[in-house]
Amino acid sequence: MKSSLAATAPSSPTITSNGEAHGIAANHHDVLLPPAAAHPSLAHALRSLHDELSLDGRPPAPPSITYDSPYSRSLASTAPGSPRIPPLRSNSGTHTPRVRPHATTLNIPGMTRSKASPDGRIPDRDVASKLVIIMVGLPARGKSYITKKIQRYLSWQQHNTRIFNVGNRRRIAAGMTSPTKNSAPVSANVKDDAPTRAANILLNGAPPPHIVVQDDEPTALDLNCSNCPCSPRAHEKIDQSAKFFDPKNQSASKLREQVALETLDELLDYLLHGGGAVGILDATNSTIQRRKLLVNHIREREPKLGILFIESICTDQNLLEANMRLKLSGPDYKDKDPMKSLEDFKQRVKAYESAYQQIGQWEEDNDLQYIQMIDVGRKVVHHRLKGFLSGGIASYLTTFNLSPRQIWITRHGQSVDNQLQKLGGDSELTERGHYYGQALYNFITQKRKEWLIEQKDKIAQSSFPPKAGDHTPPYPELNQELDDKNFCVWTSMLKRSIETAEYFDADDDYDVKNWEMLNELNAGTFEGMTYEEIQQKYPEEYDKRSRDKLQYIYPGVGGEGYLQVISRLRDMVREIERITDHVLIISHRSVCRVLMAYFMDLTRDDIADLDVPLGILYAIEPKPYGIEFHAYRYNEAMGWFDELPNYKPQKTVDRNS
Repeated sequence: MKSSLAATAPSSPTITSNGEAHGIAANHHDVLLPPAAAHPSLAHALRSLHDELSLDGRPPAPPSITYDSPYSRSLASTAPGSPRIPPLRSNSGTHTPRVRPHATTLNIPGMTRSKASPDGRIPDRDVASKLVIIMVGLPARGKSYITKKIQRYLSWQQHNTRIFNVGNRRRIAAGMTSPTKNSAPVSANVKDDAPTRAANILLNGAPPPHIVVQDDEPTALDLNCSNCPCSPRAHEKIDQSAKFFDPKNQSASKLREQVALETLDELLDYLLHGGGAVGILDATNSTIQRRKLLVNHIREREPKLGILFIESICTDQNLLEANMRLKLSGPDYKDKDPMKSLEDFKQRVKAYESAYQQIGQWEEDNDLQYIQMIDVGRKVVHHRLKGFLSGGIASYLTTFNLSPRQIWITRHGQSVDNQLQKLGGDSELTERGHYYGQALYNFITQKRKEWLIEQKDKIAQSSFPPKAGDHTPPYPELNQELDDKNFCVWTSMLKRSIETAEYFDADDDYDVKNWEMLNELNAGTFEGMTYEEIQQKYPEEYDKRSRDKLQYIYPGVGGEGYLQVISRLRDMVREIERITDHVLIISHRSVCRVLMAYFMDLTRDDIADLDVPLGILYAIEPKPYGIEFHAYRYNEAMGWFDELPNYKPQKTVDRNS
């Protein structure tokens, strides 16, 4: 059978170097017939049909090359095509509902979208993507500093994140502070946490303001004798000295444990029912027993929740002294003698040290993920990190440094398109814009010299323990030579930004670099248009943007929105946190808004409406307790900058900007 088929089947045609086809009839009157035509009668019938189809008695045109393929031999069907049946949602061929959790992959608002997460955020139904961060470490190891940085970074990335501080709840339970339910909530832009209060003392020498516990703070525990492990005197203010933290103090230990679980329950409520993505438990959690208790409590309520331990370890004495100094001005030692407070605090640390167990074997045996930070990021150890949140946090923690430096942010000088009120584009500076660049160079150069003198004076005057009248917080990294600091100037790749830095570029004492990620938000189809033109020609798009500027994406090729700008600036923020040099960023309105939102911990609703006009220069100076912030306005007549005292971020009054 095989040999018979081989004998009757025509060979596939080949093309010679002169373009002639072999295997095709030499005479154009001949037709290449399918293999079925090998039968004489069938071949005769087909040839007759072919001749009848020729026009005016003329032979038909030469046929095209036909390949020996089963598809080429098949005849076209005149039957109608099968109707398209749209896919129906199935469950792998079974009627059993899906029970396994959804894949916990990357969720980035504005950059990812799925059925479980239409807006790209971690959805409520994807519990396995949510994360409980449990801090671990002795007092004065920078845990609160780390938690605030993580909370600020994740919130800026549009992941709902909240800190739950066990110490705050302990002070309420101990009667040191009382929750004031009817007090007016503090503005989101006004910080009233312990580091900020300490900073006010250290900078201004003023006593800290009265502690106001907001509605979202932990409520007071029921300290009735029937429910409380403490003595009948629990209704009175409990002694919060070092004795309270002694592991041998059983009643205090039970109270601390109760407070920790109450705080953890509040955190879990936030994640499971309050739309939260990350909850951070800020406490010492210094023993395996305590950590085991917390893990079991979490798994009892929701076993799919992710758990990440972050342990802060400090071996640098300068860092410890700086942290202790801030603690002396905190709520536990409010209005107390600093020397006695320092001694009591050291005793408290010793009490914790007597029972302290570092993260390690138990966590590894139970397959728990953890991060160890040594000396605030100088060394970072990871174990079994799972999920994009844990990986992103670990990468972010490696950028931490406490080096004294300045971060300056401003928009470019006035451009031609600014005059015409056009969006985007790549126009050059006007003459006024060039003058702005010159004034910016002169002012920054002068402030750079003043900063160096101030820092050297602070180093010379600082002492530990603090002396009377000494309000200078010491930097933990004083071994670096301040004169060796570089000054980086970063611009976008657009002309108006590059030209604003022309005077810095001409000075070899500045390092100028252009970054594409600092480019202005791309307006897509609307590039080069004014807002008035958009409102007239595209009223639906104009109204859509007005309703939700943060989520809005400009139509057309390359069109972006604020969420896309946040995403592309993620690496930029980490680089700003990492470098120990000064940096000046000359960019555009949307980029400046996003960067300012990160550093000032602004809410999601404030980012796209932050007022960032031309001619405003912002100065951010990282400190061991947070940041010091200043704003300056360009004085065009004087060619200089005037400081704006008590500057507060505010929303723009221009509905178009």
